[in-house]
Formats: sequence, structure tokens, C-alpha cells
Amino acid sequence: MNYRHHFHAGNFADVMKHVVLLQLFRGMQKKEKGYLYLDTHAGRGSYDLTVAATGDSLARKPEWPEGIGRVLSAKGEIPAAVSEYVALVREFDQQGGNLLPTLRFYPGSPWFAQRVARPQDRLIFCEKHPAECDALQIEVSRFAGVNVQETDGYIALRALLPPRERRALILIDPPFEAADEFAQIADALQQGLRRFPTGVFAIWYPLTGRARLDHFFAALRALNPPPTLFAEVAIAGEQSSLRMKGSGLVVINPPWQFAAETQPILDFLTRELAQAPGGGSPVGWVVPER
Repeated sequence: MNYRHHFHAGNFADVMKHVVLLQLFRGMQKKEKGYLYLDTHAGRGSYDLTVAATGDSLARKPEWPEGIGRVLSAKGEIPAAVSEYVALVREFDQQGGNLLPTLRFYPGSPWFAQRVARPQDRLIFCEKHPAECDALQIEVSRFAGVNVQETDGYIALRALLPPRERRALILIDPPFEAADEFAQIADALQQGLRRFPTGVFAIWYPLTGRARLDHFFAALRALNPPPTLFAEVAIAGEQSSLRMKGSGLVVINPPWQFAAETQPILDFLTRELAQAPGGGSPVGWVVPER
């Protein structure tokens, strides 16, 4: 595995993903009945922001100061969902033993999931890389109702669906190391939707090239899925030299009122995280509600 998330932990894409993921949890929890949360690419669960990520030979500058760092220093009115996110990050940092005002520890998606889970909710975290899975197992071992599996998350979609709860939120958040990652996601979704068409599927993606994304959206439409929307935060316009200009989430079967509730949150994040002109925070339908 070449990819290491330490370098990216807490960057603008993490901020957007985790704030929107919290919105999805809260949307699922509007109903009393429990649900399965399945994370197909869970990672190690905890990131020390003081550990320098390295490339072949040169230390790389961390990205968190332009992500969570900006949100922590935001002025004026902050959306409630962002305030909840900030409070949870601060809580995780302090639990890690950091008593300084400067952030040191940043949580992965599994920690947010278990922190807001109710007793009736069930969590499964999949991670196929042994070292990352071992670290995740240690990180979540003290929590009840959590199952960590060292397995390919795409295969887990076939093995673990449909859930016994008959409700599920599935996060597909791959590292996009493979050139055909979008195709792998589409194939996995075909299997997942066949087994559990009423599940809520959330797929994270980078904004690196519009052509690839348009092709992915076309592949999604070809699956004839239930209502499917996208939500994005672009920190720069198409003319920017930045390699990754933003990130987004596709959500299949979004919770009721999710689009309307999420739009002002994305608008806030876009303003705070912008790195160049021309960005934006569009929310729209890949497959409209019928």
C-alpha cells in the first residue's frame, strides 16, 4: 500500500466528509429503529498530526492547517452541524492526551460513528491492510457493538448485506489508488443495491477531473438506482493549478430533507476552506426523486 492518510488527515476533504457523515448519522437517527453502519475502507481510526508524512525522500507539509485548522479559527456564526463536529474533534484530541490548544490528534470516520451511535445501532469497520486494521482494532476495542474485519470492503458489501436491522448506512471511502477505482465502486454498488436496495449508500470522491466524475455519474445512472444526490465542496475553480480542487459525496437513498439541511453547511465550509477563486458548494440530483 502506497497510500498513507496521515499526510491528508484533517484536510479540507476530511472536514467536508466528516461533517456530512455526521449529518447522515443524525438523519438515520430520526427513526428510533437501529441501523447497521458499514465502513468499507475504515483506515486506522486515529491520526497524530505531529507525525510527518514522508514521500520517497522528502517530508511533506501536512494539510490539516488548511482544513480543520481553518474551521477551528472560524469567526462569526457557525452552523450547528459544524459546531458538533468541532466539539467531537476537540474531545478526541483531549482523550488522546493533548492538553495544548494546538490540535494534535484527529479522528477517522470510525470514531465519529461510534461516538454518536445509539445502543441499538451496530457498527462494522472493514480494512484490508493488516497494519491499519490492527491499529483500528486497538483504537475501537473499548467500545461495545463494534466489529472490525480485516477484509476487502467491496467484498464485504456482498457478504454483509442485507442487514438484520433492515436499515443501513454504508460509507464507501476508498483511497483512490487504483486507476479503475470508480469502476470498482460502480461494480460494488451494483452488488450492494441488488442485495439491499433501500440502504443508504454514501460514496466519497475527489474533484480532480470533471470528465472522470461525469463518467462515474453515468455509470451510476446505468444502475437504475433509487434517488441519488451529490454534495460537493470545491475549494478552487477549474482553472486552479491545485491537483485536487475539492471533494464530494454521492448519497443513494438520502435521508428525508438531507439536501436542504446540508446546503447551508456546505456553503459555510466552502467560504472557510477556499484556497482559490471559482469554488462552490453544489448539491444536486444524479437520479432525481420520482
